[in-house]
Amino acid sequence: MKLSDIADNAGSRKKRMRVGRGIGSGKGKTSGRGGKGQTARSGVRIKGFEGGQMPLHRRLPKRGFNNIFRLDFVEINLDRIQQAIDAKLLDTKDTVTAETLVKAGVLRRARDGVRLLGRGEIKAKLNIEVHGASKSAVAAVEKAGGSVKILAPAEKDEGEAA
Repeated sequence: MKLSDIADNAGSRKKRMRVGRGIGSGKGKTSGRGGKGQTARSGVRIKGFEGGQMPLHRRLPKRGFNNIFRLDFVEINLDRIQQAIDAKLLDTKDTVTAETLVKAGVLRRARDGVRLLGRGEIKAKLNIEVHGASKSAVAAVEKAGGSVKILAPAEKDEGEAA
């Protein structure tokens, strides 16, 4: 094999269409843009315009709203905590908080707080401090001999950039 024999696979590279290069090219004169007017120009296009009729996106009713006071909790299940204990990431003697979970690498970030959910089972006796917990999660932790303390939700800082 020689360097001159090396070639791309057939059809893998396509030449771009050169528009506005005469009638014979098939894309001459208006270059496939039709006649004059807004759509023949560059940069302008009416999206959703229906010829003056009220557009569909304005005919449909508005629905719902965004609650600016909503808190965004990170959810963690009991089986994930037990997994971290088995991997020696969490110490059963210490209190499990959002900070210890982040430091151990169980959570990436705490956001507005941590909410404990009851999937899986927990064998270790733990003291957990979270911002919310389901009834089944609290029952499972207390059954294992531990305790769950529910913290007040963290205040959102209005002025500071997060």
